[in-house]
Amino acid sequence: MSRPTKTDDGFADYYEVLQLSANADGETIDRVYRMLAKRYHPDNHLTGNADRFRLIAEAHRVLSNPEERAAFDARYEENRGAVMKILDDTSKADSFAGDQRIFDAILSLLYISRRRDARKGGLGILQLERLLGFPSEHLEFHTWYLRQKGWIERLENGQLSITAEGVDRVIERNVLSVSQDRLLSAENQTHHNHFDSDQDHSSNGSGSNNGQTDGY
Repeated sequence: MSRPTKTDDGFADYYEVLQLSANADGETIDRVYRMLAKRYHPDNHLTGNADRFRLIAEAHRVLSNPEERAAFDARYEENRGAVMKILDDTSKADSFAGDQRIFDAILSLLYISRRRDARKGGLGILQLERLLGFPSEHLEFHTWYLRQKGWIERLENGQLSITAEGVDRVIERNVLSVSQDRLLSAENQTHHNHFDSDQDHSSNGSGSNNGQTDGY
């Protein structure tokens, strides 16, 4: 069995690449692949992108093969678990303390992405949903707030990314739950993609606090 191609980040989230749920069936995978392949094929002079097309093709190859998809799913869950360690399991989305933990988590994840790729480091909204365990509609307030504060921004490709002000905020408040070296090491086992969402339900930013009420 051939191994899936790795990105420079060590792991490519093929569900994020195809903008699919991890529960997507084979028919859906094929249908979305055909749509994206047509859009990003190098022969398409308007929207063609050779790098993106290659990753889309690789994602389809792996996810459409039951054996390779099973192996990928195992690693996907492992990497998701590594990122989830950043979060406090007791976080509640309906409390002030919970909001602050979500701010922390978003900024921490985006800090990691930007730290590892200063030019294109960002996360898609679907990826944030999966990593944080909240649907996008529950993150709209948090991403709106963080964008209004100037701590996150939306890249040209539609992903969310931390700003210089956001990095300063992370350092100032010391919001990362573990040391930066440990987080970077953990992120080597996790994923982020460099591609836009193509979905309408994108949110407006991200940011963080160390769970202190006066931090925001």
